[in-house]
Amino acid sequence: MILAAAIFAYALVSERLMISPVTAPMVFTTVGLVVGTAGLGWFDLDLEGEPVRVLVEATLVLVLFTDAIRIDLSRLRSQWWLPGRLLGIGLPLTLALGTLVALLLFGELSVTEAVLVAAVLAPTDAALGQAVVSDRRLPVRLRQGINVESGLNDGIVLPVVTVTLALAAAEAGGLTDFGIFVTEQVGLGLLCGLVAGAGGAWVLNRRVLAGRVEGVYRQLAAIAVAVAAFSGASLVGGNGFIAAFTAGLAFGQVARDQCKGVQDFTEDEGELLSVITFTVFGAVIAGPLLGELTWQVAAYAVLSLTVVRMLPALLALWRSGMLMETRLFAGWFGPRGLASILFALIVLDELDGPGSEQIFLIATWTVLFSVFAHGITAHPWSGRLARRIAAGEPTMPERMHAPELPTRRRLG
Repeated sequence: MILAAAIFAYALVSERLMISPVTAPMVFTTVGLVVGTAGLGWFDLDLEGEPVRVLVEATLVLVLFTDAIRIDLSRLRSQWWLPGRLLGIGLPLTLALGTLVALLLFGELSVTEAVLVAAVLAPTDAALGQAVVSDRRLPVRLRQGINVESGLNDGIVLPVVTVTLALAAAEAGGLTDFGIFVTEQVGLGLLCGLVAGAGGAWVLNRRVLAGRVEGVYRQLAAIAVAVAAFSGASLVGGNGFIAAFTAGLAFGQVARDQCKGVQDFTEDEGELLSVITFTVFGAVIAGPLLGELTWQVAAYAVLSLTVVRMLPALLALWRSGMLMETRLFAGWFGPRGLASILFALIVLDELDGPGSEQIFLIATWTVLFSVFAHGITAHPWSGRLARRIAAGEPTMPERMHAPELPTRRRLG
């Protein structure tokens, strides 16, 4: 009832809120905080129960698959350098710097656990800064750079999370044959994703071109590919999330013409799951941890959103010819959202001991800070930067042509 009422109420004012600093993640997180265990106590859910596991798995599979299929790699070959720099230079530096800061602030964490903190918080979520990637006042090149980065970095970081989580479990004595386990998780995950994504896309595309597939079932068939990749990998010992992301990449390259309808369908389904996730996040994840904020956790959350993210972005875009404000803007709008919440829940579920609880606490507060800080600043800074770039020279790197790709509409 709470979820239904909140979604209905938000829908009634959603058009006006689209042009305001108030974002959907802010609204539904706040609803969760108010009605959850730390507020009115109307909303309670066991984090270790089956409903949360199903929610996490379904949401993350849709996020990874949809993010992958909306990125047309062939169209980016001539404009790879901006997202390529952010992913190829900025992302590794973010992981390294995030690990170092975690070790300095939390002496009780092992090196492996510190790497896990950095990996959980490395993915960015453009849905939290939707005003950035959808604001047509900003140059396409800048919007698409941030859009592509957010679409690919969660899938790129996923193997790091998987391997590091397995290593942490091995160090705790809960896992033997570490090398075999990691090889199976990553290798079989990639293989199942490639087979399901490419094979399913090829068959579906041929049947669609032959006029044998009805519209709704064309969309449902693509979702079936994502689910088959996830469940198939899980059955044979691979990582289902790696498989879902790989399947999305393969599907997008083999059956690009089928992606538009799939995106429209999965965006709606994914948005519903995301709304529920952010409400659950406020009600039973962030709410109970409001009294557990320490100065170390607060410091890491602030540093993760600023120095840990922005310094690597500045270095990645060094000598790019872009304005310093543009580079700072690209660095700041790396919000932490859905992927970090879901990765943190996986860590809490699969790793025992105080280390997992500390990682969960750090991730929760970082995402909570990000939801409000990035939501509030998205519209004002987008407008300011757009005016400055528009007043500049037509030859500015920011104004060079770039392909317009679909953006993640969820929770804008």
